[in-house]
Order: sequence, then C-alpha cells, then structure tokens
Amino acid sequence: MARRGFKAWWTQYVPKPIERSTYVLLASLTLALLFWQWRAMPAIFWQIDDPDVAATIVAISFGGWVLVFTSTFIIDHFELFGLHQVTSHLAGHELSPPRFRTPLLYKLVRHPLYLGFIIAFWAAPTMSVGHLLFAIVTTLYIFLGIFLEERDLVAAFGEEYIRYRQRVSMLIPWRKSN
Repeated sequence: MARRGFKAWWTQYVPKPIERSTYVLLASLTLALLFWQWRAMPAIFWQIDDPDVAATIVAISFGGWVLVFTSTFIIDHFELFGLHQVTSHLAGHELSPPRFRTPLLYKLVRHPLYLGFIIAFWAAPTMSVGHLLFAIVTTLYIFLGIFLEERDLVAAFGEEYIRYRQRVSMLIPWRKSN
C-alpha cells in the first residue's frame, strides 16, 4: 500500500489527504488481526539462563524500541501516520512537496526505524519458535520494504539520494556503504 502504483489506484476511492492515515489504519488493523489469530509455538529455540546476560539482551531490545520511536519523531511522527496531511487539508493549507533531509540518526544509517525493529525483534533472552518465525518473517519484510522504498527514493530525489546511499550504510552504523 505504500508504493506509488497502489497509491495512484487507491486515491481513486480514498481522498488524497486521508490516503496515508487510511493506510496506517488498515496496516494497524492487519497487524491486530495477526496478533489476534497468532497461535503460540512455545518450543524454545534458545534461552539465556545467565540473569546478567538476559538483562543485557532485554536492555538491547528496549534500546531497539527506543530507536523506533525516536526515529518516528525525527522524521515527523505526525506526517508518518498521516495526521499532518489530514490537519493541513482541514486547515486549508497546501502541503509543500517532500524534500530530502537526513536529520540526526539518518546521518549514521539510512533506515534507523527499521534497524530499531530488527534489534527489538531479535534481542530476546528466550527465543521461542513462534518468536523466531515472527522475527524471520518481519526481517524479510523489512528488507523487501527497504528495497522498494529506496527505489522510490531514487525516483523521487535522484542523484541526491544516490550520493546519500553511497555515503551512509543501510543498517549498520559507521560501516561503509556498498
């Protein structure tokens, strides 16, 4: 639903100012359905028994969630969820075209939000088979999303984004980009 082709089709039925917030609502409902219908697979894939190591891993997972929420506010939390678009429309303000920016964490990695999710999903002192399946599938989904998002960013911002991609690593801070 985040791709340009789908948006072009979707905005035939949903007004453009609420397109993003409708997407967020439907994605959230889909995730709620997944959580509701999820069946436990409690077999343990790994377990850290040392309480200090387990606490450290929980702290790392918490750090991943902090990275997720921090990233959403850095790039404009309200625009990400479609609220900025709706309130601007209701106030009669025209939205300015998107401009390419690399605030704070985006100078270290191109996708700090996705990095935070990956850390949060994988840093677990006890990894059940169900949690492992969830972590694998969501990580694959994130990498597919990165591929599609970067293709759209190159189309939208051209050379500027290509230079950024050459300069800043996708997910691992301080690593040279390929």
